[in-house]
Parts: sequence; structure tokens; C-alpha cells
Amino acid sequence: MLYIIGLGLNVDGISTYGLAVAKKCKKVYLENYTVDFPYSFEELQHFIDKKIIPADREKVEGLSLIDEAKYMDVALLVYGSPLTATTHITLLQEAKNCGVRCKVIYAASVFDAVAETGLQLYKFGKIASIPGFEADSFGKIIQENLSINSHSLILADIGMELIEAIEQLEKAVEKHKVKLDKIILCSQLGTKHSKIYYGNLEELKELKGIKKPYCIIIPGKLHFLEKEVLEDFT
Repeated sequence: MLYIIGLGLNVDGISTYGLAVAKKCKKVYLENYTVDFPYSFEELQHFIDKKIIPADREKVEGLSLIDEAKYMDVALLVYGSPLTATTHITLLQEAKNCGVRCKVIYAASVFDAVAETGLQLYKFGKIASIPGFEADSFGKIIQENLSINSHSLILADIGMELIEAIEQLEKAVEKHKVKLDKIILCSQLGTKHSKIYYGNLEELKELKGIKKPYCIIIPGKLHFLEKEVLEDFT
């Protein structure tokens, strides 16, 4: 059987059920190519108390995990919630197509944790990513979200430094004629190092030592309560 298990946001964020399942599996893999972990591989392995095998994109997108799950219990650990990446949904579907039983065990993700900013979750629009190469298509998504007064959650590609993300954001909004006022920066949400900043681009550029993973939020039309909470982060 194949288990796809969410790790949550902190090293101890995995559910009690997920932890018990991981411990009983014959093999435990860690998907390691979609996010900058806020803790080390060694810390996670110590907490799980089980040998963990790093799994890159080729390993996860291939069928070898499914082949192994035909004969033994196999776990794939995924940071945050387990089905936020399309790769993991594809893996789930491939398992079903191959007649391999598959179980998804959920955990918290950044999509839950951004509520700590005070923004109402149902007011978020399309999610966008800033890729690790020159691109501005995410600026169109921001434009579309703002046109319906929705907030935009922007995820940074793995390995991307904050200054790179901000520079790409500036170019994207300029091209798509989006005027930004104050924006939100969230760093390592769900951990003891969690930080939330609220300011304009120039102010965020001056921030030092921002830890990964981080995300950027472009607020849409704000409710008075959202404004009140956000002002505490200035």
C-alpha cells in the first residue's frame, strides 16, 4: 500500500495518525524538491525515528514507488499538505490505475497558515508562483485577483532568495500595470520562527535574514477587521 503523508509546517507537525503509519511502513521516502524545509533532514529523521530516503522529482514522478507499494507498505512524506502539488495528485491517480491501494493523510499547509495574517481565507483568489527564472505571467494572476477584490498568495520557487522574488514581482506588476500599496511577507509560518511583515516593497527590500520558506501576499480589498489585524505587523 502507498501512503502519501503530509508533514505539516513544523518538524513535529505530522499528525499522530501519520506518524504511526510512517513508523509501520517498510520504506519511508521524503519528497525534497518542492519546498525549502524550515528544519533539517536530520531533525525530521530523528523525530520520525525511522530511516528516511530522500526522493527527488525523478523518483516521485516515476513508477518505482508504486511498484514497491505492490509488495510492501511505502510512505511518501510531503511538506505541508500532501496534495498541494500536481505531482502528488498524479502519483495518487497512477497508483489507482495500477491497482495499488493508496491512502492520503492530511496535515496543515501554508494555505491554512496565511489566515494568521488576519486575511479571510475565502477572499483569496488564484494562487501563483514566482519561478526560478525570468517570467511575469504571475503578474496577470495578481491583476485578475485584484479586479475582483481578491487577495493573491504568491509562492516563491525553491532556493529563491527574497530579493530575487521582489525584483521579479516589481517587473511583473509593472508589465501588467498593477499598482501595489502595502503587501505582506510571511516567513516560516507554523514554526517557532514564524514572522509576518506588512509594508511596501521598499520596506520589505530592507529586511534582512528572512528565512525560507516564505510567501508573499498581495491584499485585495480589505475588510476593516483585516486592516486592524494587519496593522499589528507593520
